[in-house]
Amino acid sequence: MSRFMRAIRPMLGRLSKFCLYFSGIGLVAMTLIIGWQIFGRYVLNDTPAWSEPLSLQLMSWFILLGSAVGVRESVHLGLDIVRHGASPRIQRVMDLSSLGLIVIFGAAMSYYGVLLAAGTWTATIPVLGWPGGVDYLPLVAGGLVIAIFALERFIDVFIGEDVAASVVIQEAA
Repeated sequence: MSRFMRAIRPMLGRLSKFCLYFSGIGLVAMTLIIGWQIFGRYVLNDTPAWSEPLSLQLMSWFILLGSAVGVRESVHLGLDIVRHGASPRIQRVMDLSSLGLIVIFGAAMSYYGVLLAAGTWTATIPVLGWPGGVDYLPLVAGGLVIAIFALERFIDVFIGEDVAASVVIQEAA
């Protein structure tokens, strides 16, 4: 299992980097779109109707993909006071339980996102002309990536190679 994890870790690192860059580009694009909306409203006296739904779509993408990167790098907030006071064995059980729940949550988010997208695909987002199900695609992708990254960490903790901190340091270099 350890050899398998070492083999797929570079691919997961590239996926993480892609998610992070995509999130950053989405944040910048949303900022520019909102800036254009404000300029159009107050200077041109003509608010672009497409700006709000498009910026909300971008926000969904960068929030969910950025959250997935946070899962992989173990940077989300948590109440560690109880964990740090426990024995190493209990800490491991707590980590495995937490990561297992995150895997289930990400998979459920993705599954129900598929159901929502399929159920609303025939509707149309009026201003953009896109199928309504497009609104739920960030749930599908974000949930899937969250589940994958949490599963990676779960396996690492399970086999005793919790490398979340070293992954962040190595990829930053």
